[in-house]
Amino acid sequence: MIAGRFVWQDCVVEDQFAVRAANADDAPAMRAIYAPIVEETVISFEAVAPTVAEFGERIRATTERFPWLVAEAAHEVIGYAYAGAHSDRAAYRWAVNVSLYIAEQWRGRGVGSALYGALFDELRVLGFVSAYAGITLPNSASVGVHEKLGFARIGRFPNAGFKHGAWRDVGWWHLALQAPPDAPAEPMGWRS
Repeated sequence: MIAGRFVWQDCVVEDQFAVRAANADDAPAMRAIYAPIVEETVISFEAVAPTVAEFGERIRATTERFPWLVAEAAHEVIGYAYAGAHSDRAAYRWAVNVSLYIAEQWRGRGVGSALYGALFDELRVLGFVSAYAGITLPNSASVGVHEKLGFARIGRFPNAGFKHGAWRDVGWWHLALQAPPDAPAEPMGWRS
């Protein structure tokens, strides 16, 4: 069961890993996945990886309203995906930004698709309409997984960030989670 809703129910995929709700105890494992991405690549625009305590606080703050999921194999976190507000302006409240990070040795093995599938199911139940993903370019692996799951490229922000000695473009992708209703109900909070 994820956040009190029977959507994926700790779904086991290919008898290799399970998807479940994240909690603060997962912070060290998630930081271990994320820190090399921050420090060694341009995939994330953070300059310094968050501490374990900061990661735990991000999980707590995010999950008050949005889903944050982990995939685990043999009781080890191997990837995570989460949603957050697209913008703090009121009219954007049915739109989310989504992020996905997978441990290097698990990439290309279906973990990202499983995490995003469960995340999108949760977002639909909560009443969200659109999901957006920003991807530092070039990044063929991330573009590939997003487009495989139905995201469409909608734009490019040139020279959006400067990291590792060069200006970086960011592409934006969109996924319709559901048809936009004429009179949408307020999206529910994930922990409500």
